[in-house]
Amino acid sequence: MASLPKEPLDDPKKQSFWMPGNYVCTVHRTDQSFQACNDIMACFMERAKVEKQYAQQLSQWSSKWKSIIDSRPLYGSLMRAWQCFFTSTERLSALHSSISASLTTEERERVKTWQKETFPKKLFCGFKESYDNKTSFSRAQKPWSKKLKKLEKVRVAYHKSCQREQAALDKERQANDNPELSEEKKLKLAEAKERAAEEKGKARDRYEKVLEDLTSYTPRYMEEMEAIFDESQEEERKRISFLKQVFLSIHRHLDITNNESVKAVYSELHQTLMSIDEQDDLKWWKNNQGPGMPTDWPKIQEWVPPVKKLKRKKRNQKGKESRPVMIGGVKVRALYDYEGEEGDELSFKAGEIFLKVEEEDDQGWCRGVLSGGKEGFYPANYVEVVE
Repeated sequence: MASLPKEPLDDPKKQSFWMPGNYVCTVHRTDQSFQACNDIMACFMERAKVEKQYAQQLSQWSSKWKSIIDSRPLYGSLMRAWQCFFTSTERLSALHSSISASLTTEERERVKTWQKETFPKKLFCGFKESYDNKTSFSRAQKPWSKKLKKLEKVRVAYHKSCQREQAALDKERQANDNPELSEEKKLKLAEAKERAAEEKGKARDRYEKVLEDLTSYTPRYMEEMEAIFDESQEEERKRISFLKQVFLSIHRHLDITNNESVKAVYSELHQTLMSIDEQDDLKWWKNNQGPGMPTDWPKIQEWVPPVKKLKRKKRNQKGKESRPVMIGGVKVRALYDYEGEEGDELSFKAGEIFLKVEEEDDQGWCRGVLSGGKEGFYPANYVEVVE
């Protein structure tokens, strides 16, 4: 899955796919694709950590400053606007945490599951696809490779015969230019040249015959190799298609520009900022820190009898042992406000009328029933009997 070259590469060293053994690049592509998946996931697992760390930093920043601003001299709508930044940040922190979780759980598990299904392994032979492709390519190329080796052998023989013929021609030419050389010697050189030419012709015939055999077999060879290659291409197409969907899915997780929740965060933040109102803030300050504050101006405060407290267990025990129950009850009116401090005590306002159902005990407590039906204890000196 390396980047494609801009222009076709030259083939000076016969690195073409069709040359013997050069199919290994296609075979190795399966292993490289598997590794590419690992690299992609490692890459985006790091991104998931970045998202998580960013979420934590946002949260820490928000928590730190939320605890600080309470002591700062801001109030009203201006304070709410400042606080809204922290609320927005917490929501963004949650969003980036969810992005991290999505990358870690959804995408990683998705790719791992797909890898297991797409890259089955063969015992001691690596990936099954690599093994099958290598075996198929090798089987398809073997006959053609043998013919190519035979062609190379006869080509070398032909070229050597050409060299021998050229050497014989050179010797004959030199002999003809040498007047001192005997005619017998020249005749022998001429005969050697003829034999070299004859051997060259035979070598070329063998060369042409082997080349013709190779050429006639080449279409079948190409057909078989292309069929295997096309199968490999189809598997790679599926992988590219899957990883494209993975990238798009990751993009959807990371692209927060179209996330409605993010838009809502900043929309609400903007609305809060726009709602800053100096008149409302000044009014708030007047009512909470200025002349508008409610004041309990000095006035006569009536004396309220103190309530003698007793432990609940002791009070309940004494009530069961000594207090007589009053059939029907007696109406009493509260003289003062009372707020019950225990769960078994009544609370009432001055002037409220309710029933006393048990007489006062030696600790000054009675049992009564409010108009709403609640039953409990109350201090006896906080009520009077209604005539």
